[in-house]
Amino acid sequence: MKKEQKETVFSREQLLRKIETEHQVWDILVIGGGATGLGVALDSSSRGLKTVLFEQSDFAKGTSSRSTKLAHGGVRYLAQGNIKLVFEALRERGIMLENAPHLVNSLSFIIPSYRWWEKYFYGIGLKIYDWMAQKFRMGNTSLLKRITVLKQMGNLNPKKLNGGVQYYDGQFDDARLAINLAQTSIEQGGNLLNYMKVNELNKDFNGKVTGVQVTDMETGKAYSVQAKVVINATGVFVDDVLKMDNPDANTLLKVSQGIHLVLPKSFLDSEHALMIPATTDGRVLFAVPWHNHLLVGTTDTPLDHHQLEPKPLKQEINFILDTLKDYLKIVPKEKDVLSVFVGLRPLVLPENKEVGTKEISRDHKLKVTASKLITITGGKWTTYRKMAEDTVDQAIEVGSLSAGPCQTQTLKIHGYTTGNIADGALEFYGADAIGIAQLKRHHPDWNHPLHPKFPFTVAEVIWAVRHEMARTVDDILARRLRILFLNARAAIELAPKVAEIMAGEMGKDQEWINTQIKDFQNIAKNYLVNPVLGEVLISGELQKIE
Repeated sequence: MKKEQKETVFSREQLLRKIETEHQVWDILVIGGGATGLGVALDSSSRGLKTVLFEQSDFAKGTSSRSTKLAHGGVRYLAQGNIKLVFEALRERGIMLENAPHLVNSLSFIIPSYRWWEKYFYGIGLKIYDWMAQKFRMGNTSLLKRITVLKQMGNLNPKKLNGGVQYYDGQFDDARLAINLAQTSIEQGGNLLNYMKVNELNKDFNGKVTGVQVTDMETGKAYSVQAKVVINATGVFVDDVLKMDNPDANTLLKVSQGIHLVLPKSFLDSEHALMIPATTDGRVLFAVPWHNHLLVGTTDTPLDHHQLEPKPLKQEINFILDTLKDYLKIVPKEKDVLSVFVGLRPLVLPENKEVGTKEISRDHKLKVTASKLITITGGKWTTYRKMAEDTVDQAIEVGSLSAGPCQTQTLKIHGYTTGNIADGALEFYGADAIGIAQLKRHHPDWNHPLHPKFPFTVAEVIWAVRHEMARTVDDILARRLRILFLNARAAIELAPKVAEIMAGEMGKDQEWINTQIKDFQNIAKNYLVNPVLGEVLISGELQKIE
């Protein structure tokens, strides 16, 4: 098949050298490497603005790798009456599919009907949803007979089932799209660096923000970087940066937590996704086929504080498993959960601060402080591009920058192809599958599988280090190959092997390998429902996760 764009070859070291040697004033400096920050960097760099981005950890380390993997308009928001958000999200869903078809696809959803009125009620609403998508419609909603629903979902509870509704929405791989956004921005001239923590904002005599103090988390070296406009796109951490700007700043966000359980795909036994439209807490619950597994979520738990590695709560796990009891014949138990992961939602506080988190709007919010610091927050993955466009438009105005119009409506994302280049494990690489296949041809020993439960090979690890700025075992197993999200125990078993491969490629020693394994063990135990049972091989000894 025709390859639509050139390969990206870059390294973190080369990008860091631009900070060290080019003492320039950047047009736009972005703090935060999640979906929002990466979208801003891509929009900015594609307009010809000199752009730099700093992420304190890995790209999409936080919320942006922990979504329900749906590129959707938001059926729930339609029920809430947020018509504007649904129109915008459906349009953006269509743009995502057009610009990154290697990562975004249409998926069939089925809502089972257990009361006589349900399929008609939801059917009408979803017909409206179809109409709102206009030219970006992914399929037509239809009412299904009972026998059809049972054929399409082999493990669905048949008791009192009277039929269902089938509709179509988008699915994607969130962390993989984030990495491809970073690559695309770099192709457009941007300078994006992970493991760079912003500690302080620089200001002039008038109190205007003029740049940041940033530390390389790998070496401890500090840099002072100047910029005409600084953008705070740090997700759940935006209030921390606002306090950096002004210690007396009001809190902008209310943070909530949502978990997802990953199960063997046999618990749905279907190529279709299950949508449960009204759980006992008034939320929508999805059971979605994803990478040959079944992903179920999500919950909504208000939090008083947040952290980079949030932990699932026992009651959240029980809630999802209990909800599935009403919908499945063979019901999963705690022991069947292969992985549990937690995401945090940055919800913009409404004027009525007593409202529940599930009622808070997912609209995004732009804020410009007296120091001219721009903050973008709220929103959802599907609308990342529009959020970025609005933010860069604001930055151009605030910084009196010279730039052209937004380019990202039609800009193809790194990996874009006109057709399938590869199947299976390499499919989500898109055009990059060619480069990985070349690695395997030139180094046949790199074609060895990493783990019997997954199709990935040594070559994919090498590729992630060379071309995707992976710096740690967690980067590889969580966000490049997604194994930690799919099967935490398999990821723990793989950690020593991946650490050794990375060390050989990066020139690291045994101490680095041991540290990486231990660090990954501490992260991975949060993905196990029962961490006490986890075991990992460290320095030749079998050690328990406790």
